[in-house]
Amino acid sequence: MGFMARVMLFTCNSVKRLAKNRPICIFPSLGAHTHSRTDRIMAEESVKAGPLKTIREGSAQILVADHVFYNPVQEFNRDLSICVLTTFSRIYQREKNEERKRKNASELDAAMNVTLEAGVKHEDGLRILEALSATGLRSIRYAKEIPGIKEVIANDLSKSAVESIEQNVKHNQMEHLIKPSFNDAMTLMYMSTKPDQHFTAIDLDPYGHPTRFLDGAVQSIAEGGLLLITATDMAVLAGNSPEACYVKYGSVPLKTKACHEMALRILLRCIETTATRYGRYMKPLLSISADFYIRVFVRIYTGRYQCKKSSSKQSMVFQCTGCEALTLQPLGVLKPNPTEANPQQIKFGIPTGPFVGSRCEHCNQQHHMGGPIWSAPLHDEEFLGELLDTVEQEDSKRLTTIRRIYGTLAVIREELHDVPLYYALDRMCGILKLESIGMLTLRSALLHAGYRVSYSHASRTSIKTDAPVSVLWDILRCWHRLHPVKAERFLEGVPLTAILSKPPSQEYNIDDLHPEANPPSRKESLSRFPENPTAHWGPGTRATQMVSDNKMLKSVQNQNRRKQKRAPKNGTTYQEENDVKADSESPDRKVPKTITTDC
Repeated sequence: MGFMARVMLFTCNSVKRLAKNRPICIFPSLGAHTHSRTDRIMAEESVKAGPLKTIREGSAQILVADHVFYNPVQEFNRDLSICVLTTFSRIYQREKNEERKRKNASELDAAMNVTLEAGVKHEDGLRILEALSATGLRSIRYAKEIPGIKEVIANDLSKSAVESIEQNVKHNQMEHLIKPSFNDAMTLMYMSTKPDQHFTAIDLDPYGHPTRFLDGAVQSIAEGGLLLITATDMAVLAGNSPEACYVKYGSVPLKTKACHEMALRILLRCIETTATRYGRYMKPLLSISADFYIRVFVRIYTGRYQCKKSSSKQSMVFQCTGCEALTLQPLGVLKPNPTEANPQQIKFGIPTGPFVGSRCEHCNQQHHMGGPIWSAPLHDEEFLGELLDTVEQEDSKRLTTIRRIYGTLAVIREELHDVPLYYALDRMCGILKLESIGMLTLRSALLHAGYRVSYSHASRTSIKTDAPVSVLWDILRCWHRLHPVKAERFLEGVPLTAILSKPPSQEYNIDDLHPEANPPSRKESLSRFPENPTAHWGPGTRATQMVSDNKMLKSVQNQNRRKQKRAPKNGTTYQEENDVKADSESPDRKVPKTITTDC
């Protein structure tokens, strides 16, 4: 083939590829920072050309092109964020009033008479940045539904997204509260590090990991400000790619049944270490695992002395490779060191270790080591109480997902906040090949023995308890005597044999139901662990392509894509043969055929 023929072939294929109607997926809650340059260009052209349709959620109405897929999964995320920000706004105003009281009582009298209203600009209110705004739906809902707002900056890197934001802001008549911004999220935050330009709240909801935005966020957030951060790369955080997790978050995850809580703790530890570089530290208000993502709400403060306590709030995790018993070893410890001048003085130290032997004491297997993770509480109990008060108010009942929000928060409030990680009852019985014990039976046995126990909101079969894992094995040994495992299951070298061959160290009451075994959230039949309501529930871009309401499996779209080139048959090139086969199996796929030119 000559030079000109090759140029014509390349040009023709390039034009066809660009002209091809490539479907794109834009989530209202995800910024355009996640799309490639080609996808953004094609999205811009499609938005200009496509018809518009109206999407209603909460108090907002947004206009989007027909090709834009609206994902209802994130409505729970947005509803919960509105409840959290409403509570935070009330706390923020109360703290400012207390500060005024210390400085000038006359200013306090004027401030106390101000009633916070949603949709009305308050000069002393919250200044919120939605760094990855896309269509602006979240920003519009914030402006219309959260009382005490001064300004909402709806930022995006895509020109077409900013045009969509401007259009939707005008459509909702929120020009007095929402300021569209066309900028890179990190650049915008770095330009806002001066105290008078700080944001009171920053919402980071990218598709994937948020760690690249954390450095700018902790520098541009106001003292006591709120960070709302989402991570959707759960496969990485849950232990499928420990090397990738270390690159992104600086921690090694473990493949454990408590992977969802461990993901939360890895993200919180990453935020904490980023903040401490600048003499700041975080205080988690609420940390939640839901659907296909995790979401944390943390306040950022400044204090070098508090930063020194950070090492005592982080731990390495040892997991037995056999029975999966978990052991945490803190990176630092706090030792009381009282003096006459300061009776509350503490001394910072390093723990001696390791906390585990070379072999597991329960099943004689080796250990994996993961971490470091955040081992301090995930939630603030005082804030949870105020948040539940907000959820129970009449204004919150208009939210579509309010029943799920209330049920989830009720379970979180019942959690043992000082106990990191948990075990899964089905997994423990599976390791021992044991007939499953009832959840209430196991909880009763722990309570009768004087230990505390709770669920985790992240798992229906979770056991979060301050009892050592040896107590759990003892209770299952007592259960084994009533429901014995078959003799042929006792093989040499397996955890089952090592654990069940030992007698229980004491007798546990597994017959009588403890009055506190059934938690209030279960008694009231709250929506604690809702089922996925529809198929394809999740982000959808990895397993499926979504165009409006139509979905096509990527496995079908990519049929024969990576097969090696075969010899031509009957004068037909491999590409032409492949195209015919792909078209016959997947009518939705349109692949340009290769043009052959003789020299």
